[in-house]
Amino acid sequence: MDTLASTPRRLILALVAAGALGATGAGLVTSRQAQAVAQPAAVPLAQPGGEALPGFAQITAQNGPAVVNISVSGTQRTALAEGDDDGPADPFQEFFRRFGMPQGMQMPRDVPVRGQGSGFIVSPDGVVLTNAHVVKNADEVTVKLTDRREFRAKVLGADPQTDVAVLKIDAKGLPTVHLGSTRALGVGEWVLAIGSPFGFENSVTAGVVSAKGRALPDDSAVPFIQTDVAVNPGNSGGPLFNARGEVVGINSQIYSRSGGYQGVSFAIPIEVAARVKDQILATGHASHARLGVTVQEVNQTLADSFGLDKPQGALVADVQKGGPADKAGLRSGDVIRSVDGQPIVSSSDLPAFVSQTAPGTQVRLQVWRHGRSEDVTATLGNAADKPPAQARADAAPGQGRLGLALRPLQPGEQREAGVEGGLLIEQASGPAARAGVQGGDVLLSVNGTPARDVAQVRGVVAKAGKSVALLVMRDGERIFVPVRLG
Repeated sequence: MDTLASTPRRLILALVAAGALGATGAGLVTSRQAQAVAQPAAVPLAQPGGEALPGFAQITAQNGPAVVNISVSGTQRTALAEGDDDGPADPFQEFFRRFGMPQGMQMPRDVPVRGQGSGFIVSPDGVVLTNAHVVKNADEVTVKLTDRREFRAKVLGADPQTDVAVLKIDAKGLPTVHLGSTRALGVGEWVLAIGSPFGFENSVTAGVVSAKGRALPDDSAVPFIQTDVAVNPGNSGGPLFNARGEVVGINSQIYSRSGGYQGVSFAIPIEVAARVKDQILATGHASHARLGVTVQEVNQTLADSFGLDKPQGALVADVQKGGPADKAGLRSGDVIRSVDGQPIVSSSDLPAFVSQTAPGTQVRLQVWRHGRSEDVTATLGNAADKPPAQARADAAPGQGRLGLALRPLQPGEQREAGVEGGLLIEQASGPAARAGVQGGDVLLSVNGTPARDVAQVRGVVAKAGKSVALLVMRDGERIFVPVRLG
């Protein structure tokens, strides 16, 4: 619901919802649509087989009435520093000031929040699909049709993991879109988006499919469709059509340096959205499976080390104790190459596949282990279940002085780093972080003593004075970092 909040990343993964606008230009869009219907159809697109496809004007005329504008309102609890409010004086703030509240005290208050997005009707009785982030924390959701009718909508369910939400409005005989498939969608094909960017309802933009199966650094485990279709704040939740006029995705995110459209947009595949919709309509929520592994990308160096013919697959870095993978016999250092016959090319393919599978499903994994291929059968767990508690090295005494969460390097990680010993720094805080140590660094020695295990490092730090010299490896280079202990 909130729009384009600033983040410290250089490249902003911007969720495209929009702030409310005073005027949307809906009348202009409606008149243009009427002209498109009345005028002769544009020259149809052609596909490789020679079959004529509908033109963009025809797709828009047929599907535009099923695309809706979504307005949301709610409140957000914020802390307001005394003196920061440019509006009228707050009587409660004045009361506390008179009775001795310290200067600069943060005063919580509820701030009204409004936003806009898009959606599309998938059944004549008023079921609407949109993004989960469009209706997040919303107290009131209003759906506006192209004929200017407005309905209060009920949020039947929202799934943050896939960013899909299902709404219901009280209406009958509504226009609907036709759902397609991404399996036949090819890179380079034309696609069309209809939505409400910046509140301009039923706006149409077009482009091509740039890539399929994109993984983004937002833990969504969705194999996104990447396009160059212009998607802006307010397009969130709107449909992405193929050249046949079928919905193949839900426009969800943009990748940008500025927070605005820069030619890279992402849509949720319609198969993912349809599965979530069916689950929400049946049970009120969506469920996702888990395998219980931490995986990393296989680069050329790792492929050479493991004897793989190509740098493909998901390298198992860690196996959750007691989880589905552990019970199936998966080990750290295994490379998962396929699941139920579906190739795992990138490490991101694995969580995308598992997340869209029902908990309790039995899957066959093809694993590369010790230079040969093996088959492993695993029964997937439920992502909603809490993983079993594990003892962590970072709970050891001595971390408070240094501020490092450490674990032993796996054999594959040692080969990749080109070291025989060392410990992986999972997280740096306190004195170590202030000195510039980073998560992902490899700790090689402390005060000249090689770092062989956590207990040994703990002992060296315990005997140290006010500071220690850490030898770490970062990006293939060894550097000494002096750390003043806490």
